[in-house]
Formats: sequence, C-alpha cells, structure tokens
Amino acid sequence: MYNTVQFCVAIKAPIKIIAVGKLREPFWKAAQEEYAKRLQSFTTRLEIIEVSDEATPDDASPAQENIGRERESERILTKITPRDYVVALDGPRGKSLTSPAFAAHLETLLASSAATGFVFVIGGSLGLHENVIGRADLLLSFGMFTYPHQMMRVILLEQLFRAGKISTGQAYHK
Repeated sequence: MYNTVQFCVAIKAPIKIIAVGKLREPFWKAAQEEYAKRLQSFTTRLEIIEVSDEATPDDASPAQENIGRERESERILTKITPRDYVVALDGPRGKSLTSPAFAAHLETLLASSAATGFVFVIGGSLGLHENVIGRADLLLSFGMFTYPHQMMRVILLEQLFRAGKISTGQAYHK
C-alpha cells in the first residue's frame, strides 16, 4: 500500500518511511495524519509505505520467527533503491541520539551530500531481519524499550517534525 503526501521544505529532503504492518486503530491513523500535516513545511515529500507482516503463531520457534523476518525483509528491500540513505530503527543495536543531535545529524548528512533523502525502516512485531540491518547506513534507537510498531511510526514522525523545528531554529517543547 502506498500513501504519498507531497510537501514543501526545511529538512529539505524527501522522506520515505517503510513500515511493516498496517495502522489499524483510528487513533494511530489520526496521529500519523496530524504529524504528516505538521511535517509539510519541513520536507519536500513524505511517503509512507506499508508492507505486509508475516502471520506468526505465539509459540513460533526462533527459526520460524527468522523465516518471518526474512520474508518481511524481502518486501522491505524491494522498496529501497541503491542510492537511498537507509535508517533502520533497532533499539538494542541502534545509536541513541538526543533530539537536537538527531536534527544535526540529518542536516550534516544533507550538507555533505552523503544523503539526498532518507528512508526510515520500522520492523514489525518480529523485528528486522539481518538483511535489512546489513543494508542500513545507520541503525537508530529510540531507547531500549520495546514499542508497538504502530506507536513507533508516530514517534518517528514526531521526532522528524521536532528535527525540522530544531534545524530551522524554531522553538520546540523540551
């Protein structure tokens, strides 16, 4: 499923979010729409791509879970081009940044031409397969807690909005 929203500029780059699973609850959909609207002045384009998640029984073995992650990774990787700067969200292995450091990191990448846009990948309930981790240019952590993947999408959108506010010198809630 593709949900593409066109925008103006300040992180001044296109942003693509690839997320495993759909937003089902109306409150997550409303929160996503709100932050997508707020991001209008901070990006040239926001694209949110949902790839289907693998149905996995609660008592799945580690091998079965890995097969599910691998199948999800195949769907994720078809949405990434060789030129994309990929940020995979991975709590345990990712780099933890403050909001100002996150904004500065994005700006530095754009200024150095290391990235012309960003692809953020959010795994499903099984996490991300090593194929996606290996393709990532940056592993990013929003802490060591485990978040529902639907909530993580909203948290990422909020942090992108906050990064835009910080990078343009606007006030933001601390």
